Amino acid sequence: MFNGLGVNLANLSRLSDAQTRSISAENFTGEKGKGGMAEEGPALFCARDLGQGWKVSPFVVVGSQKTVELANIEGPGAIQHIWLTPAGVWRQAILRIYWEDSESPSVECPVGDFFADAYQGSYGQLSSLAVCVNPGSAFNCYWEMPFRKKARITIENISMDKLTVYYQIDYTLTEVPEDCAYFHAQFRRTNPLPYKAVYTILDGVEGKGQYVGTYMAWGVNNAGWWGEGEIKFFLDGDGEFPTICGTGTEDYFCGSYNFDVNGQYQEYTTPYCGMPKVLKPDGLYKSQQRFSLYRWHIPDPIRFETDIRVTIQALGWRSGGRYLPLQDDIASVAYWYQTLPHRPFPKLPEADELEII
Repeated sequence: MFNGLGVNLANLSRLSDAQTRSISAENFTGEKGKGGMAEEGPALFCARDLGQGWKVSPFVVVGSQKTVELANIEGPGAIQHIWLTPAGVWRQAILRIYWEDSESPSVECPVGDFFADAYQGSYGQLSSLAVCVNPGSAFNCYWEMPFRKKARITIENISMDKLTVYYQIDYTLTEVPEDCAYFHAQFRRTNPLPYKAVYTILDGVEGKGQYVGTYMAWGVNNAGWWGEGEIKFFLDGDGEFPTICGTGTEDYFCGSYNFDVNGQYQEYTTPYCGMPKVLKPDGLYKSQQRFSLYRWHIPDPIRFETDIRVTIQALGWRSGGRYLPLQDDIASVAYWYQTLPHRPFPKLPEADELEII
């Protein structure tokens, strides 16, 4: 019998014993037949004339320096879709996902960056297979995330203001094949990148798995073109030189020639790659250009047996046709699947170090 995982157009007609469940602020446990039962909730005043069943609890409020558990699911099964819209400071709202009984998160990212949208305050449509950002700040994730015993999702608010979160986590309860690995996502930021340093997207991974995606929020601190740098994938004990070496930043994100169309940066969004946001100076306080880019390795996952390290150079041009090592504000999210246990992530930057100015 089909287990209901890996759903696509070719197998959508197949019957399965998998059970569909959903967690939201209207059903915190995802239990069958228990949705919309709240008699108390943050929207009780709005529903005072209608009562139970009339949108009494559509969101959660996360106080300053507080953490709220969004989901605690007993497996086996898989998360298939997450919809989330936060009202608060995106870079200071930290999403974490824990698999099985691990005390160390396999996902730890500011919420906007996880959904490939770091730059709050400007809208850019993102239409891809793995992530969609829809009007006005609707974050959607379609990475399939299998687990065997337990999945737990939290969101921490490290800002000084409250955070309001509307969310829905759609999942299935079903048997998980032995060869399914666990979803991981890790955030990093260096601001500014030291002169002649190489930016690290991912390091310290131990286990077997496959690298499946990169998101980058790139703030440029120089005039001129900024994307000559090569991305490098060091696999399974590679030393000084990698197994995979790209030819330029825009090339890795499946663009070309500076993303330039008629003398202007051209935004684009496709199933596997895109640059949905280009933030330009406004002549006053917005003085730096910023770029939001994603690349999903869905048809071309980068497989590793024991370890993986991913780096990217920041290069522009200087006089005499020479490369200029840049000192930019670079943040990234690496997405991959691997076996457990995983090595704990580096400590997340503090609130002030995360802030985008």
